Amino acid sequence: MIEEVERVARLQDHAVRVRAAVDLMAELQAGVVETARMRRESIAWLRDNGYSMADVARLMGVSRARVAQLKEAGPPPERIFLGMDHVQIAVPQRPGEREYVALEDSATGQQLVTLAHLMQLSAEVEYIPTSGELDLNRESLLVVCGPKTSPVTASALAADPRLDFATIPDGRWALTDRRTGQQFTSPTDDPEGAQPADVAYFGRLPRPDGKGTFLLVAGVHAIGSLGVANYLADNLAEIYRKVGTRQFSMVVSSTYDAKTKKVLTTHAETAPLLHTED
Repeated sequence: MIEEVERVARLQDHAVRVRAAVDLMAELQAGVVETARMRRESIAWLRDNGYSMADVARLMGVSRARVAQLKEAGPPPERIFLGMDHVQIAVPQRPGEREYVALEDSATGQQLVTLAHLMQLSAEVEYIPTSGELDLNRESLLVVCGPKTSPVTASALAADPRLDFATIPDGRWALTDRRTGQQFTSPTDDPEGAQPADVAYFGRLPRPDGKGTFLLVAGVHAIGSLGVANYLADNLAEIYRKVGTRQFSMVVSSTYDAKTKKVLTTHAETAPLLHTED
């Protein structure tokens, strides 16, 4: 990184150098925040695994009092689950006389932005066109879109080794555990009596370019995605402890108020299912 500072210092054109300096400062600041997160996570791990405050202080070359100060300094460890700097949250537009964003999708996007801000991340919402076309080859990307809406997400979901998201013989959409055959259908679609509840997919999948991963939220109905956003807000730290930033998928169910479309309860129908055995 010092080499980058020296590179900018060598620039003679001040119009060029001022832009380069601004960009480098932003990169350095993001690096400082992420380093503080890693330090906090490592201190917590050491303390949880038998290291005393004095042991940690010796490792860090600081006093025990300084360790006590630093163990809560910086973003929470689970911040990295969402990204390292700026989170892009993609929600779908729906076709109609004029393209629109469903109320539930808008609420999902805004709740995820709020969660990112709590993790000391910047975030913004972008809109997936009705064609479903979307660039997945980006850092810190969280997509809220199911296979019915986008061929891009449908292709990504088809490669999931643990969960299948497809229609079943009676025409309903279902999430199916590929190993056990257990199926999860939406109570909203129950042919014997619809209930105000839904199920949704949540997971981390590989980018098409093979250079990273992205997070995907996909309800059978849009309200199911909002259920995942609610679940994530309450359980982010626990999910991170279980899977870190590895690839996984899981089924989340939720109940909601049929009139207000407000999510009332959420529940993990499966544990986070890791895609590899490491």
